[in-house]
Amino acid sequence: MKHPKSKIISFVSAISVTLIINGCATTPPNSLAQKIDQDMVLVEGGQFTMGADNPSAKKSEGPARTVNVDGFYLSKFEVTQSLFEAITGSSLSYFRDPNTPVNNISWQQANYFIKKLNEKTGEHYRLPTEAEWEFAAKGGILSKGFTFSGSNNIDEVAWYANNSHNKAHKVGQKQPNELGLYDMTGNVGEFVIDAFDEGYYKTAPSDNPVNAKEEKESLAHKSVRGGSFAYDADESENYRRDFASQSVIMSDMGLRLAKDVD
Repeated sequence: MKHPKSKIISFVSAISVTLIINGCATTPPNSLAQKIDQDMVLVEGGQFTMGADNPSAKKSEGPARTVNVDGFYLSKFEVTQSLFEAITGSSLSYFRDPNTPVNNISWQQANYFIKKLNEKTGEHYRLPTEAEWEFAAKGGILSKGFTFSGSNNIDEVAWYANNSHNKAHKVGQKQPNELGLYDMTGNVGEFVIDAFDEGYYKTAPSDNPVNAKEEKESLAHKSVRGGSFAYDADESENYRRDFASQSVIMSDMGLRLAKDVD
């Protein structure tokens, strides 16, 4: 006769075998993905005014309109050289430091990095949409209506033309915005998934607008947000848009990771 303890062990073992057979055993999360996700912020969905109608706004930055965005995750920090090079093996960053944003890259290189990162981690990281980016830069549902991301005083939150000495700086050195996101204004400009279309705001949908296009033309324009260390304050307000050709390497351009809410 078996001891009662043996019966318990046999019962637990049987349950474990059944779970494995039925496909209920969980796969341990990827350690790199865990590290990345720890530095991501949940941006709760909401409504905001995208663009601007003020006299200084460029044609491509208006008309201002009400936009609804679903919730998503966004990294607190711009992708560092350390993370980028751990995935791709190297980078052409002009301003070298493991904790400085990867720089001197193209939109295509940014997406290649994300493709390789997803292959390594089994995750689905991506670039944010232009609407997601602006919503998050403005503080999401916690927005206080600041001119720049986190303040009306650009020096508090950004490395820009007047204080950067024309170079990128380590991430997270300035104040974060209302959502805890760093360097949304300045440091390196951030590629988003959208193609740049000067008149897009006039016809874009109000719910989760995205202008992603697969374009073979090497000089096709992609949107860039947030200004950079080379931009003046009056080029760095939250609504400002710029663009870069998708294959052209830009010394002051980088990226930030986004991810859907499961």
